[in-house]
Amino acid sequence: MARRDLLKAALGKEACDLLVQGGQVLDVFSGQFRPVDLAIHAGTVVGFGALEAQKVERMEGAFIVPGLIDAHVHLESSRLSPQEFARAVVPRGTTAVIADPHEIANVLGLEGLRYMLRATQHLPLKVFFMAPSCVPASPLETAGAGLGAAEIAQVLSWPRVLGLGEVMNFPGVLAGDCDLWAKIEAARGRRVDGHAPGLTGPSLWAYALSGPRTDHECTSLEEAREKLGTGLHVLIREGTAARNLAALLPLLNPRSAPFVHFCTDDREPETLVEEGHMDDVLRKAISGGVDPEVAFASATVHTARLYGLHDLGALAPGYRADFLVLSDPRRVKVEAVYVEGRKVAEGGLYQGPSFPVQGSPSPMNVHLKSLSLRVTAGPGQARVIRVLPDQVVTEEVRRMPKVVGGEVVADPDRDVLKLAVVERHRGTGNVGLGLVQGFALRRGALASTVAHDSHNIIVVGASDEDMHTAVEELVKMGGGQLVVEKGQVLASLPLPVAGLMSDRPLEEVHRLSQGLRQAARALGCKLPDPFMTLSFLALPVIPALKLTDLGLVDVQEFRVVPLFLG
Repeated sequence: MARRDLLKAALGKEACDLLVQGGQVLDVFSGQFRPVDLAIHAGTVVGFGALEAQKVERMEGAFIVPGLIDAHVHLESSRLSPQEFARAVVPRGTTAVIADPHEIANVLGLEGLRYMLRATQHLPLKVFFMAPSCVPASPLETAGAGLGAAEIAQVLSWPRVLGLGEVMNFPGVLAGDCDLWAKIEAARGRRVDGHAPGLTGPSLWAYALSGPRTDHECTSLEEAREKLGTGLHVLIREGTAARNLAALLPLLNPRSAPFVHFCTDDREPETLVEEGHMDDVLRKAISGGVDPEVAFASATVHTARLYGLHDLGALAPGYRADFLVLSDPRRVKVEAVYVEGRKVAEGGLYQGPSFPVQGSPSPMNVHLKSLSLRVTAGPGQARVIRVLPDQVVTEEVRRMPKVVGGEVVADPDRDVLKLAVVERHRGTGNVGLGLVQGFALRRGALASTVAHDSHNIIVVGASDEDMHTAVEELVKMGGGQLVVEKGQVLASLPLPVAGLMSDRPLEEVHRLSQGLRQAARALGCKLPDPFMTLSFLALPVIPALKLTDLGLVDVQEFRVVPLFLG
């Protein structure tokens, strides 16, 4: 309905659709709760009271706040279909997300992006997109597709696309890469998201100069303060594997709130079900000392304004009537969720629409007969990827590997396991081989087609035989995640949508995902979320050492390096 058609309801000359009475409404502009009524018509707030309403709802003793907005998320990383993702997060109070679909774009290109638009079209969750800037994420891996500046310009013309997604290839930006800069130029005048882990000084200044205005990769308060002072909006990330809120929370105060926001980036089903989504992030922020009014404003109106969503994030005339009913704002206890004045969740139960999940087949072009995971021993020490708990960054350490018959083998006693990335999109036969420390597997193997950002097959194991079996089973499955021991599959989660997302209900994905964790734990793995950690070991744009199908990547030098130092 046009704004002009709302005038009669605002002026009291026509009954509004809904009058919400008796609540304490958060005024995000003044930073206080006020005892006002909300008049809602055609899904929009038209005033603070009404002479007549077709429906009246009493909210005595409740606190009413705008719907929460996740400033940066990859829906695919939940391993849920968009519909099931909405089922998971809407009852928790998330009513809008800024999604970067570069996971599915790296697998299926433009068709993957069209799938995401179709799959999110009729959800109560408002899903806005950023055009993926890094498909592939870097030239140091093989992706299933490529998007150039012409494709980016096309995607930017689509509905619900707000700007350019995280520019992860910061070395390419600093080197003046023509193709990458052409994409940034295609988005000139639109929001450009950044991704610059560890950048500082002149490199950070040059990166900000190129166009990005946000960053969600800060891991220390010092880094966040420098980026904020450089003019970047800092998105405090609290995901499944990367949990940065505790370290960065002192950055957020009433003065900085317009420039500091919250995001989850990547949250798996277990985290969504057992901890929550944006409600969990805000709970932690408030318990960490941030005033509720400041935390809610950061996660609503300030995020909406950052991305040009001028009718979201507040409860005032002209804003969409997306709001939460809370019994306790400090505990972010969500009793009910309304989207455009319609109740879509109550008591933690989703009341939105349900429809069949659309398919999106995953390419699995792997030459199994010629697949070899053997590593010939070289001179000197080997470079080993060392996993850091609760982080997506890694360290490079040097170790003398275990060698048997001239070949490197896994060494569970020292927690030095073999790692492989097998190209699955184009049938190149590429296999990157390396070593990793931190999984603590005593036996067996873990494998997944979720491997950021090109999403080739990634497998870690204590034996070549189980690693090979794991790859074979993933190919048969058509994509997914599994745990193997002695040639047998102990647990699995099929992901038929591009090898990234399930077509099954939230509850079943949660159960199967728990089975994966339990099976990995039974093999000795001590990581809280081994599959999320595994997926980021293939991302060659986050320091320090990663593995792709082309080999070991030194992210700081942005080049493929040999396994052995000698």
